[in-house]
Amino acid sequence: MRPVLKLIRPHQYLKNGFVLLGPLFAHKWDPGTLALTLLAFFAFCSMASAVYILNDILDIEADRAHPVKRNRPLPSGTISLRLAKILLGTLIFSSVMLSTLTSWWVLLCVISYLAINILYSWRLKHIVILDVFIISAGFMLRILAGTVGLGIAPSAWLLLCGLMVTLFLGFAKRRAELLMLESSDYENSNLTRRVLDDYSPQMLEQFISVTAACTIIAYGLYTVSPQTVAIHGSDNLIYTLPFVVYGIFRYLYLLHRRAKGNDTAKDLAQDPHLLTTVMAWVGITLWVLS
Repeated sequence: MRPVLKLIRPHQYLKNGFVLLGPLFAHKWDPGTLALTLLAFFAFCSMASAVYILNDILDIEADRAHPVKRNRPLPSGTISLRLAKILLGTLIFSSVMLSTLTSWWVLLCVISYLAINILYSWRLKHIVILDVFIISAGFMLRILAGTVGLGIAPSAWLLLCGLMVTLFLGFAKRRAELLMLESSDYENSNLTRRVLDDYSPQMLEQFISVTAACTIIAYGLYTVSPQTVAIHGSDNLIYTLPFVVYGIFRYLYLLHRRAKGNDTAKDLAQDPHLLTTVMAWVGITLWVLS
């Protein structure tokens, strides 16, 4: 069972929390909407695991030559290729069924998520800058599934903040990969992403600075927007801004001083400061919006 869990990566399901943002900030907390939201959430969980398995199948030979990835269930032989393909088909089928039960828009978002990940694995992951935008697009599809897919009009602020924070995390991931290369003993470029050859530390630091600043500014402007105050009936959302700022600064600290950034979900779960910050932000946001 443990190798299967390592293959489907359930800790990554934290990323599917983007599906919950639409109902949260739209005040759609009725039981019917929440039930549909959970269906959409689990649909993305199933499809995300399917994508991880698909990537592992496609990269199995390269992973066997990698000093770290060779320990994954497929390249190590802990799980057979046949079992992986069965799990892949089962997860895709489950995701499609859950999406269909939710809405056709959610189904479209889930199928689009699968399609862009196939294109990403096939070619787009080798195209500098576009590779990170494709990663961000996966998160934006989660937001759209939690808004349009549930009959909720997506807020322009929600889309803008979502875009900026996911680009920030994407470029931070690339920077973490470069930092790992700088501190490693192997120099074989075949063991790393080819796209890293097109990035430089200075370029990524600029991209990270721009997207981090845009995230903070966009969220700050959202909290004081007259439209936001009118919708929520309160101007207290501004008090959640310090948690966003601290969370971004903490993540940058982990990136540069603790060799983190490769796995956002794992970093969140393992760092008590970051986890407490996110929980405090959620708690205060719920208190303000309730």
